[in-house]
Amino acid sequence: MDMAYLRAHPEHLPTFLTHQRIRETPVHRGVSSASRLTLDDGTSLFAKTWPGGAAPAGLFAAEAAGLRWLREAGAVPVPEILVSLPEMIAMEWVEPANSGPPPQAAARFGRDLAMLHRSGAECFGAPWPGWIGPLPLDNTPSDGPWSSWFADRRLLPYLRTSVDRGALSGADAAVVEEVINTIDRYAVPEPPARIHGDLWPGNVLWAADGRGWLVDPAAHGGHRETDLATLALFGGVAGLDVILGAYQEEWPLAEGWRGRVPLHQLHLLLVHTAAFGAGYRGAVLGAAEAVLRG
Repeated sequence: MDMAYLRAHPEHLPTFLTHQRIRETPVHRGVSSASRLTLDDGTSLFAKTWPGGAAPAGLFAAEAAGLRWLREAGAVPVPEILVSLPEMIAMEWVEPANSGPPPQAAARFGRDLAMLHRSGAECFGAPWPGWIGPLPLDNTPSDGPWSSWFADRRLLPYLRTSVDRGALSGADAAVVEEVINTIDRYAVPEPPARIHGDLWPGNVLWAADGRGWLVDPAAHGGHRETDLATLALFGGVAGLDVILGAYQEEWPLAEGWRGRVPLHQLHLLLVHTAAFGAGYRGAVLGAAEAVLRG
């Protein structure tokens, strides 16, 4: 199998893998099983499957739709999807850099991200059912306002799941519910932006070509401050201050945006308590309390 054959017959890739006709090298990547595939013509692909059996219905279709939608903007580089099947996804291989980004690469990423967001979306949400990590993401399209959409689609579902799974107590939930019930006090309305939707630092791939690439999205129409806020999670992306400075030069944020960072981070933190347990409880409560303190 070479690239020409793959483009003509993407549905044959699982068969070639099953019969060990393609060199496969495991790589580490998130909740899915990931590998580097090398075709007969030397081309490399990045492929993901679901460990231990069939993938949740629609998971890889959502990732493919999101990557294509982000790529259409022609702003931040995004891998080309080559195979999208219920059981797997494969895309172009992006060679990682040997180190973090130099300042000029971080600044370019900030400007490119602003261009991506500015390309916009028709509504909050997306026309495809979403996934974020191992959990479904309600992308039901909405005209907003953003605050009620964010509360209903991005906070409440993962708060409920976190409580149901024992990661948050009833008292913990009451703190987050206070944020939800008063969200209009903190939110600044903006039209829907084209956002990555799961932009923690691990989903920016600093590549050997000197640019930051977007991978593993939960893409949808959302608030652009959400992407910027999540870049600061879990230690922060390399070059964060430079990225934010360049973004501000390209498309300035509304006054007081730094104070809204915990509000926008709360969604992804609740996803983590819902999916991975009480280890993220302190981060959820810290963000919620920071919002309430104003």
